[in-house]
Amino acid sequence: MKTSMKQSELQQLVQQLSIEAFGKPFRHEARFNARLRTTGGRYKLLDGSIEINPTVLMLYDREELIGIIKHELCHYHLHQEGKGYRHGDDDFKKLLKETGSPRYCKPLGKANSKPKTIHRYVCKSCNLEYRRKRRMDVRKYRCGKCAGEIIPLY
Repeated sequence: MKTSMKQSELQQLVQQLSIEAFGKPFRHEARFNARLRTTGGRYKLLDGSIEINPTVLMLYDREELIGIIKHELCHYHLHQEGKGYRHGDDDFKKLLKETGSPRYCKPLGKANSKPKTIHRYVCKSCNLEYRRKRRMDVRKYRCGKCAGEIIPLY
């Protein structure tokens, strides 16, 4: 599939799928959200919008994108009608089957995640080694064993 799609093309596709699969119009905004990491899309209750992860376009075909949009439209239409729109609700499961929408999207992985860095420190006096995920200001802390000075290991 092509790796880019304009916001207006996404909006048009969502509106088209809403009419074809549900027989009801989609009257809110559909947009891409690159901050979504592990999910293909989400329906926002507060403003009625649907957000789609643009990574789906890069990793999978158009059918996967359509499946994600239909899944989010199930949430949308049920919520708008005041019915059970959550994943565990019977109304939601029933509508997924009726429209041929997937229950889950394919894994997106951690496309933008950085490798985990471990910061290492050592006590000058007793040589006790400290390993931390986050950096620490060595001027503020002392060794827990002997109260000696802590220095970073590079």
